Amino acid sequence: MVRRKSFSGDYCPSARSLDVIGDWWSLLIVRDAFDGLTRFGEFQKSLGIAKNILSQRLRTLVERGILAPVAPADGGAHQEYHLTDKGRDLFPVMVALRQWGERYLFAPGEVHSALIDRETGQPIRLDIRTQDGKPIGPERALIVPPPEAKD
Repeated sequence: MVRRKSFSGDYCPSARSLDVIGDWWSLLIVRDAFDGLTRFGEFQKSLGIAKNILSQRLRTLVERGILAPVAPADGGAHQEYHLTDKGRDLFPVMVALRQWGERYLFAPGEVHSALIDRETGQPIRLDIRTQDGKPIGPERALIVPPPEAKD
């Protein structure tokens, strides 16, 4: 089997992030964890994923600090998986993926799930702003490589 290239030493934060969380099963597991799923069987049922693949992805998410194995509160023998702070910090990533999918992958009026505030029922939107709070788009954003990366 061909080994996947590692971007763990890349100077680009996007490349390093994808190195940690860049496959669809991992992102879908994180999505389900945000929805409150914690048990292996719950993830397996929700995703329809093969048990061996789910085991490997859960192990990797634990090793990378995205999920933490937790003993169940009911004292049962099964293990639960809870999002860590590092995992919860993926929330804006998941919202951005949702918004992109809503905009480009559904026909006008096509029914899809909604992401809402539990308290108010209002839809959740993500927007990108500069540090001083001004909205910004890709046409004004610039990626600046570190000085040692310039030739």
